[in-house]
Amino acid sequence: MDSTTIGLWVTGGMLVMVFLGMRVAYATAIAGLVGLFLINWARRDFGGDDIWWALEVAVKTAGQVPHAKVANQALSLIPTFILIGFLAYHAGLTRALFEAAKRWIAWVPGGLAVSTVFSTAGFAAVSGASVATAAVFARIAIPEMLKVGYDKRFAAGVVAAGGTLASLIPPSAILVIYAIIVEQDVGMLLLAGFIPGIFSAFVYALLIIGMALTIKGFGPPVTGFTWGQRFASLPPALPIVAVVVIIIFFVYNPFGDAWGTPTEGGAIGAFIVFCMALYKGMRWPELKSALIETAKLSVMIFSIIWGVLIYVRFLGFADLPGVFSDWITSLEMAPMLILVCILLAYAVLGMFMDAIGMLLLTLPVVFPAVMALNGGLDVSAADSTFGMSGTMCAVWFGILVVKMAEFCLITPPIGLNCFVVAGVRDDLSVQDVFRGVTPFFIADAITIALLVAFPGIVLWLPSQA
Repeated sequence: MDSTTIGLWVTGGMLVMVFLGMRVAYATAIAGLVGLFLINWARRDFGGDDIWWALEVAVKTAGQVPHAKVANQALSLIPTFILIGFLAYHAGLTRALFEAAKRWIAWVPGGLAVSTVFSTAGFAAVSGASVATAAVFARIAIPEMLKVGYDKRFAAGVVAAGGTLASLIPPSAILVIYAIIVEQDVGMLLLAGFIPGIFSAFVYALLIIGMALTIKGFGPPVTGFTWGQRFASLPPALPIVAVVVIIIFFVYNPFGDAWGTPTEGGAIGAFIVFCMALYKGMRWPELKSALIETAKLSVMIFSIIWGVLIYVRFLGFADLPGVFSDWITSLEMAPMLILVCILLAYAVLGMFMDAIGMLLLTLPVVFPAVMALNGGLDVSAADSTFGMSGTMCAVWFGILVVKMAEFCLITPPIGLNCFVVAGVRDDLSVQDVFRGVTPFFIADAITIALLVAFPGIVLWLPSQA
């Protein structure tokens, strides 16, 4: 049995474990260890005397992977971005942001839901975690929408869908993970996510306004705020804007050289929000809660990364990425059609896996194939298939798959944001949230189609760097 055959069998076994409900971290680690064992044993022709040697080599190889790969400075961005979100909540910045959005936007049809979308987008700009965004606004925005007569299922759907914006709008933990796995520039990817993230928020808003205009009694506008009240709501929300500007200027200075790395920018952002939270009255119980929640979410993400990286090391020995790339490039189909099929496969896979696990699991195989379709990582824009250089193609594809990860956060049966919203609200079931979020599938499909058709939406900002 050759290495490719071993790779296919082990990958099949790993997918079975995942679909049966085993955690991605454990399924990938077990598959990677078993695969490394079989690869090494095959080198000795499956000799009975060599079984313990193969097992020893596999265990040593798997044991070295977590530290060797995770001891990466860029990964320290993840806990700092998550911490920013939880500290911002305890500083009262989220409620101030929602109140400002309500006073300025709620007069439009479906205004309170539109306000929720834009306030979640604003909060996403200081929080890299979609789950944290959904949890925070389930407490703040849903009661406000219920007061003016919104259907509780749609109100929950707005929050669950709005929370996904944290996946794209920098700082984004998923974009950082993508950059680490495919070995691309973190700063450029974070920069590329800004316009698509805001674009997604506008598509959501237009969907809500359209529903309010066509469905009787849907989303009544909220009026009665004076200009004085509107302007009075801005100062409490300005700290979020200040943090976003500081992080962006620190990581990417449009007037000269960057002031520091994304890691340093995340740390500075966390410190600034920490000082704001103290000024707003945060005490030890709130700080302890923020630290514990940050640790829980960070450990979950890092555990998945560890397990997947062991599996990735096995994939390298089995040469499955190379085999898959050769197969993709040999297909007699238009490259753009192949890309669309890959994105559709992500939509299906996301129904059964969490977003981070799905990307970590597939990128080691899919990313080289997409780069090969475009002509390779070193190809110039003039010689490429998609009309962009290899580096820009990596950025564009990264935004597309992260947007697909957003989509998977609200699709049944594993849509994590929907479970979080239902968990926060005792009056909502998971089924209620899934029903409420259904219209946003259409909005996400439109957004993804436009990002594929017009890559400039993604690439304009990083091309200015």
